[in-house]
Amino acid sequence: MTDQDAAAPDTALETALETALAYHLAWTEGDLTKAMTYVADDIVCLAPSGRLDGAEAFRAFMGPFTQMVTRSELLAAFGDETTAVLMYDTDTIPVSGAPGAECLTVVDGRIAHLRIIFDSAPFEAARQARAEPMAADGD
Repeated sequence: MTDQDAAAPDTALETALETALAYHLAWTEGDLTKAMTYVADDIVCLAPSGRLDGAEAFRAFMGPFTQMVTRSELLAAFGDETTAVLMYDTDTIPVSGAPGAECLTVVDGRIAHLRIIFDSAPFEAARQARAEPMAADGD
């Protein structure tokens, strides 16, 4: 059973922008299960870390991030029947002020293609800063 079978979206959304906003609201509120109801089983996601194929790979990518989000602010949202672009800012446990943007393509009411753009450098710096005290303890 897929996430989409487990929980269908609340309403039939008519435009890519409506779908993108519903998806965004769900994941920024920490409800990844609901967010995944807007995602196609065969989604293709292009992220700074590389290409992700399929809903399970996408869930594995987004899950840890959604658990770190402490604040989200939607800065802009534009779209039409098939394509939407969202720009937002988030605070996360390791990094505050982590802006991102997404370009989403919706087919048959589900997000089929998603390009995520964000600066991964602050997250890598936070990982390294956490690792440094552990390395020093080992000396």
